[in-house]
Order: sequence, then C-alpha cells, then structure tokens
Amino acid sequence: MPTVAPLDLEAHVVGVAYLGDVPVFADAAGFVHRLNGGHAVTPAHDGLLVALRDDATDTLLTGGEDGRVLRITRDGAVTELAHQPRKWISKIAAGPQGAVAFTTGKTATVRLADGTTRDFTEERTVEGIAFAPKGLRIALARYNGVSLHWVATSSPAIDLDWKGAHTGVTFSPDGRFVVTMMQENALHGWKLDTKPGAEARHMRMSGYPAKVKSWSWSARGKWLASSGAPAAIVWPFQAKDGPMGKAPLELGTRADVMVSQVACHPAEEVAAIGYSDGMVLAVRFADSKEVLLRRPGKGAISAFAWSKSGQQLAFGTEAGEAGVIDLTA
Repeated sequence: MPTVAPLDLEAHVVGVAYLGDVPVFADAAGFVHRLNGGHAVTPAHDGLLVALRDDATDTLLTGGEDGRVLRITRDGAVTELAHQPRKWISKIAAGPQGAVAFTTGKTATVRLADGTTRDFTEERTVEGIAFAPKGLRIALARYNGVSLHWVATSSPAIDLDWKGAHTGVTFSPDGRFVVTMMQENALHGWKLDTKPGAEARHMRMSGYPAKVKSWSWSARGKWLASSGAPAAIVWPFQAKDGPMGKAPLELGTRADVMVSQVACHPAEEVAAIGYSDGMVLAVRFADSKEVLLRRPGKGAISAFAWSKSGQQLAFGTEAGEAGVIDLTA
C-alpha cells in the first residue's frame, strides 16, 4: 500500500492543490497550509469558502466569507484581487492568461490580468461559473439553465435552457460540451453546435441516489467522473454525441458508502475515488482494477489534487485530516 504522510488540521479541508511540487491545503477556518520542506501556514480569510489552482499562473485562488478574492503563491505571498464587503465569495473560476471570475448573488465578475473587470448579471442567483478552454468565454449556471458570455464583446448571451436548479458548470476540455450539476440528483449537458443558428443538443445523465458535488475530466477529456453514488459514475465523452445513448462506467463500488470526491489522474485513465468514510481508492477505467490508497478515517474526503507527475495524491477531509499519498513508495 502507498505511504501516507499525514497532516492533522483543525478545520474542514475546503481545497487542495499542488503549486509546482508544493502541496497546499486550504481549510474552512481561513488558513492555507503549505508542505514546503516543513509545515507553513498563511492566514488568508475570515472564513474560507472556496480554493482552487490557477493553471495559468501556478497559484492558489481563494474566496471567503469576508468578501475577498486572493491569489496565493507557493511561497505564501498573498495578493488581494477583489474585495466585496458584506458578500460571500463561494464560487471562483480560473481562466486563460490570468483571468479570474467570481460570483456574488446574481452577478458574476471577470477580472483580467491587468486588473480591469466586467460584470455579468443574471435574473437569478449565479450558482456556478466556468471558463471555456479556448477564448475568453464564461458559462454561468443558474435556475433553469446556463448563460454563455463572451467577456471581451457586448454580444448577447447564449442561453442553454433546462428546467430546474443548476448548481455547478464545466466545459469539456475540447470545448464541445457544457455540463451542469443539478439540485435534483442528476447532471445535464449540452452539445454545443458550431454552426450559426443551430441549437445545442441536450444530454440527460440521471439515476444518481444523491446530489453530485464532485466531478473531474480525464486527461484527454474522454471521460467525466462524478460523485453522488456508492461508485464513481464515469460518463463517456469520446463519441461525437458524448454520453447520449451510452451507459457510464461504475468504478469502485462499495455497499452503504457514498463517493464524496473524484479526481482523474493527469496522464492515465485512472481516477482517485474518495468516500464518505475517508477511504481512498485508485481505479483504472479499462478493467476496473482497484488499488487501496488510504484506509477509512474520521471524515469524508472533501478535496483531492494530483501532483503534476501523477506520483503523489494530496487529500483533505471534512474532519480536518489531510495528507500526501506517495504512489512510488
């Protein structure tokens, strides 16, 4: 079994990332912990709500109950990107060329690398935000669908409609599909048609026993792994119509235990699967072969991050347990 270097934090681990080869752990109390030749701590927020890696700048983006959006480097340097007093920043997205987006209520704000900002306001609360893989375009998840906006132009939004509450959104790595998490136990997707005037086609991905709260695209974008069941539900996206008419893979099935977190390997068609009891498995898509990476612990797995090499997996739990699993040991 791979070795686990444990780190015992006092609060729920909200986000985990690798900045270079340095694993960082952001906790709900507002602290960012760095394992860089030792355990270093950076105070960041008065209540931290979201943390994710910005691939364009190799930094950590965080948002909190204090209305601040921060950029934190692997050395612990902190830059404030935005401050919205008396607002909670719970949704952030990292875009191309250092662009950052965040939401407050019905408004999504895009901040470009030069500091200029642009607001996009919806009729209902913005529940999710994502940048397209190419071009400065954002998707905003809201009640009854998704709005697609070009950041640099004033052209009207493209509306992708589907009844119900959409709570998260992602683009496929090739930009052909948009997928949302829904308040009901389902994912919904649209195939974006590149022909002018053509309507996007719907994709229903239902049958989950619980809400989907974690998802991850495989290295080449052929698969979308998701939580919300006693197994990782992995939808095929390699065909031109994505998962339409196709059954998903069900990986790492366990009785009476739910998958709480998924993270696809950066190079191989393998997923790390975290469970509500703190156990972690690595499972290969091709043959469902499983490797135990961590035995059950005190709380549900709440965050994952693979190192760039794919030889280490950092994790955090709702109970404040955290650590780095070394797959080479």
